[in-house]
Amino acid sequence: MKMISRIALVAALGLTAACAKKEPVQLPPPPQEVAPVAEVTPPAPTGPIPGSKEDFLAQSGTDTVLFETDAYDLDAQDKATLDAQAAWMAKYPNVTATIEGHCDERGTREYNLALGDRRANAAKNYLAAKGVAASRLTTISYGKERPVAQGSDEAAWAQNRRAVTVVLSSAGY
Repeated sequence: MKMISRIALVAALGLTAACAKKEPVQLPPPPQEVAPVAEVTPPAPTGPIPGSKEDFLAQSGTDTVLFETDAYDLDAQDKATLDAQAAWMAKYPNVTATIEGHCDERGTREYNLALGDRRANAAKNYLAAKGVAASRLTTISYGKERPVAQGSDEAAWAQNRRAVTVVLSSAGY
């Protein structure tokens, strides 16, 4: 019996030890309040994106050169316009463009297509002479098919005799 009482005593001590309150695990301190971080928004761009069609127009002043009746030679004003276009294109060597040749409504369709082609090529050749790679420039003639001014008078015809530089791509800008 002594043996049973000893076993009972050891068991009771073991249960008491097992039920004893353990020290709590040390928890990390609670997180401190941190002021929210304000989102930084970059300033809105002012003006056109560099290298874009809009930038081309803003920097060059115009995309159009005008011609006299039945002519495709460039005057001083046309050359100044094309100089500004060439300077812009030099800043953005990945940009390509098409130069459109246009005519007024007078003359046959065939004649005006040929004249529009000469006008577009006159502008292209001038830009190439100013350092723009000819491989970046293409030409197309619309003849009298795309007038910008409606009417059958000298004021309308003068606006329709033109070459227009159209920026096509601005890869990388």
